[in-house]
Amino acid sequence: MAKNYIQPGDVLDLTVSGAAITSGSGVLIGTRLGVALKDGAIGETIAAAVKGVYNLPKLGSDVVAQGAALYWDNTNKRLTTTASGNSLAGYAAAAAGNGVASVNIALNA
Repeated sequence: MAKNYIQPGDVLDLTVSGAAITSGSGVLIGTRLGVALKDGAIGETIAAAVKGVYNLPKLGSDVVAQGAALYWDNTNKRLTTTASGNSLAGYAAAAAGNGVASVNIALNA
């Protein structure tokens, strides 16, 4: 292994800021979406997955086709198909229709 190797990169550490985080919640690391792997209070360092498929909340009225691009609405803490004002998060690993409150997302690797 190279002497400058740090880690595989599937999980990154981040310092919680703004508000406490609950395990399983979406969290922005800069403009990249991660999923908190444990609860964290403001100022704590926690781990967040940045690769993999997770089930996260979505805008209930969005109709999401499998493979569709998904964006993180950080104000409402949910996924949406609306790009404007939101961060690209990944793509839908499965379809989710109108009235469905969550969607399986393959995080943007």
